[in-house]
Amino acid sequence: MTSQPDISQPEAPEPEPAAADPAPTEPAAADPAPTDPEHSRRALPMRRPLSFVRRSNRLKPSYQRTWDAALGAELLDIPHGERDTSVAEDFHIDWAAEFGRSAPIIVEIGSGSGEAVAHAAAQNPDTDFLAIEVYKPGAAQLVSRIRRERLSNVRVAVANAPEVLDQLFAPGQVAEVWIFFPDPWHKKKHNKRRLVDEGFIERVARVLPAGGVWRLATDWSGYAVQMRSLIGASTQFKNLHARERAGEDSPLTEVRLHDLDAISMGRQPEPLELGEARDEEGGWAPRFHGRTQTDFETKALAVGRKIFDLSFIREP
Repeated sequence: MTSQPDISQPEAPEPEPAAADPAPTEPAAADPAPTDPEHSRRALPMRRPLSFVRRSNRLKPSYQRTWDAALGAELLDIPHGERDTSVAEDFHIDWAAEFGRSAPIIVEIGSGSGEAVAHAAAQNPDTDFLAIEVYKPGAAQLVSRIRRERLSNVRVAVANAPEVLDQLFAPGQVAEVWIFFPDPWHKKKHNKRRLVDEGFIERVARVLPAGGVWRLATDWSGYAVQMRSLIGASTQFKNLHARERAGEDSPLTEVRLHDLDAISMGRQPEPLELGEARDEEGGWAPRFHGRTQTDFETKALAVGRKIFDLSFIREP
């Protein structure tokens, strides 16, 4: 789960525009995807702002000791470019050597303190996991959890996710990609910072083989609709639950009928009539059994938010 503000989601000040920084940032929707089938690790041009704002990276002493002990082991020692979350262009990882075996790899983007990925790794010892988290305190908690639970099948990357996908994985090398509760950037002027856009979809498509699965979850209805629309429009992905949970069975219909998003944030609701609120498209997945309920999700449910799950399969 991505480290986010509290459930009311006040936003941090905007970072400096990425255009002023020559280092790569999150992919722009207009950026071209790789067309060379042999392309494996070349970073793509990125011209838009990052999908995250770095907060304090200060670690309390116990986490700093864990960080130092884990660096180069559970915590990948990734050389940076000009930005401390970028990946040096000449850096690569041999994943079989890293984990000491050849096994399916699942990449979770925005792992937060690691509740979801640690649970999944414990339940799936024959699968390897890469947890990507840009916030150092969250990553330190995640590493501490991994070491405490003696999980040998998890590695942590503190780096910008698009660059990790571009540079550290060959085409078709990842079995599944998970993105649970990414920062919603719910203000319209900040929507451009959302992680999932056309350019990012191309990046995920590159690392997944035919039959690979992309799982997403969010508690923000606007972002859920955006992800459903953008990924659903891609010829490289198929919604595994197209037309399911539509109409009055759709969580989106319920959110619109009562304006649950506004209520959850303490705002005056503006509910819609059933005819306007009704979500005829559906396409929402059932809750993924491998996604444990985290503290963040529990807080979201407590204030009346609805959870939207999506599952897509990579087309041949």
